[in-house]
Amino acid sequence: MSINAKAAPVSFRNVTKVYGKDVVAVDDINLEIEAGKLVTLLGPSGCGKTTTLRMIAGLEIATKGSIFIGDQDVTLLPATDRDVSMVFQSYALFPHMSVMENVSYGLGFSGFDKSETRDRAQHGLDLVGLNGFGDRLPSELSGGQQQRVAVARALVLEPQVLLFDEPLSNLDAKLRRQVREDIRDIQQNLGLTVVYVTHDQEEALAVSDEIVVMRNASIAQVGHPRELYDAPADRFVADFIGEANIIPCEITDVKGDVAHIRMDDLVHRLPARGLLKGRANLAVRPTRFKLGVSEGLVMKVSKATYVGSRMEYTLEASFGRVFVVSEDVDNPLAAGADVTVGLDAIGPVLLPAD
Repeated sequence: MSINAKAAPVSFRNVTKVYGKDVVAVDDINLEIEAGKLVTLLGPSGCGKTTTLRMIAGLEIATKGSIFIGDQDVTLLPATDRDVSMVFQSYALFPHMSVMENVSYGLGFSGFDKSETRDRAQHGLDLVGLNGFGDRLPSELSGGQQQRVAVARALVLEPQVLLFDEPLSNLDAKLRRQVREDIRDIQQNLGLTVVYVTHDQEEALAVSDEIVVMRNASIAQVGHPRELYDAPADRFVADFIGEANIIPCEITDVKGDVAHIRMDDLVHRLPARGLLKGRANLAVRPTRFKLGVSEGLVMKVSKATYVGSRMEYTLEASFGRVFVVSEDVDNPLAAGADVTVGLDAIGPVLLPAD
């Protein structure tokens, strides 16, 4: 992927946003977003991700710190003076205008003549797969098509940074998957700098070059999707990125970078991640358990659910419940049965004790 000539990096330097006297929405964050990358701000409601996005757009002004787009300090610039475009959750299309008129709308303020405006708008519709839809009204389109119109309207302005605020939340599951793939393809093909906000972990993993996990107005961890999934920094990140069973364990020995752990009758070796002997937690993804092994932890099947492509089990252990996923749908475990459970060699991750 080549980086678009207009794509610019974004830099947050000790940025804080306070509402009123004491409501801290963003607390002293530092963040570098590379040009030509799709970076997702991910976190629960109220963590500060949307406020961070709106500060890039100029819809909110930072209380402290500096924000740069490229080499320009935009901290105090109004939204109209920033070379950014934003795609909103609500699409924000004009219902009385045709698709072509909606896509052309922003170009009308950019000094292009009618011919160039139409050419650019048509190119935008081609990019999002809506060639031939220009004369329709938004009400004549599906939700996914309306969202594509909103994306086209932002793309034709050729911004330095393209912003997405929960763009898929109004779509059903199948359509969300299709539109997120469309957005990712467009971003990669055009080499755009994109900052994308969502609370959906799967969506973030699917579209991102890098994910910024936010918690309580600050940044919990920044990393590539695989890095965050396989090596979360703490319990919050482990539990928020995908699902994780957090299990208490004992580190019995550390040799070099390898920790030896014990959980009741189960022993295991894995990267120590800087932890020493003593109490710790183990984060285990539902797919990283091995069922029916000869040695391990004996657990009781509390619940067994068939969901088509896999079985989902709730198992009872001495330390509490665990959630396990198995692709073996032909030999399901019955509720009430005992099963010996082990761990995959790769996947479980040590975390500090609570």
